[in-house]
Amino acid sequence: MTAASAHHRPSIADKRRAFHQLHLSGCFVLPNPWDVGSARYLQGMGFKALATTSSGFAWSEGQPDGATSRDAVLAHLYELVAATDVPVNADFENGFAPDAAGVAESVRLAVETGVAGVSIEDATGDSDNPLYDIDTAVVRLRAARKAIDQSGGDTLLVGRSEGFFVGRPDLDETIRRLKAYADAGADCLYAPGIRTRDEIAAVVAAVAPKPVNLLIGSAGGLTHREAAELGVRRISVGGAMARAAWGAFTRSAQLIADEGRFDGFADAAPGDMLNGFFRNDLKHREGA
Repeated sequence: MTAASAHHRPSIADKRRAFHQLHLSGCFVLPNPWDVGSARYLQGMGFKALATTSSGFAWSEGQPDGATSRDAVLAHLYELVAATDVPVNADFENGFAPDAAGVAESVRLAVETGVAGVSIEDATGDSDNPLYDIDTAVVRLRAARKAIDQSGGDTLLVGRSEGFFVGRPDLDETIRRLKAYADAGADCLYAPGIRTRDEIAAVVAAVAPKPVNLLIGSAGGLTHREAAELGVRRISVGGAMARAAWGAFTRSAQLIADEGRFDGFADAAPGDMLNGFFRNDLKHREGA
C-alpha cells in the first residue's frame, strides 16, 4: 500500500477534476470511512475516491444518525479532506436547513472544506412527513447548485431521493424526483434503497446520461461487475463498513460481558499489520 508523497499532494482543484473524470465512464467504488484512520487505510488500498457516512460518523461521536450538528459534520469534512489525497464526497444529509437559503449557506460551507462532491437529500427528518414535497425539494437543489456555482462551480452536486429509505418505496415517484433534481442541476443522482436489477436499470435509464450512484450496504447485493453492467457509474456502501466494525466490536464485548470469554478477538486485525501500514503511511505523508 502506498500513499502520495507530502511533496506532491494534489490540490483541491486537482481532486475535484479527478472526481469529475471518474464520473465520465466506467463504474468506480466509493467506500465510506468514518474517521482519519479508516480513510487513510482505504486510500492506501488504492480506492480512487471516498465518501463520508453520516451514520458512521454519528456513531463514532456517540449519536444516532441524523443527530450530529452541521458544525460537527463540517469539522469532520475538513479533517478527512486534509488527511487524504483522493476526492471526498460529503454525505451532507438534507443540508441542515429546511429552507433554500439555509441549504445554500450549508453547501457554501461544505465547499469551503475542500470536498469534491456534496450530496443533498430530500428527507425532512420528520417521520410523519418524511419527504419534502417535490417542488420544495427542487428549490432546495437549485439553491445548492447556485451556491456551488458561486463558489467556483467545480464541486459535484449529488441529488438524493430518500423514498425507499423512509418507508415510501415508490419507484415511479423516486424517478420523477430524480429527473427533477437532474433538471435542477444535480450532476449525479442517487436513490438509496433501490435493490433489484429492474429498479436500478430503470433509474439509470431515466436520468441518462447523468451518472447514478448505487448503495450496496448489505450482504447479497450485486457485485461491482453486475452493477457496472446495469449502467451504474459509482457504488457506495454508506454506513456498512462502520457497521461491520461495530459488529466485531459488539460481538467481542458481548462475549466478555455475558460469558467472560475473550475468543471474540480471534478475527481481529493484527497490531503489527496495522502499525506497519500506518508507519509506512506516515513516512509517505511526511515525504520520507
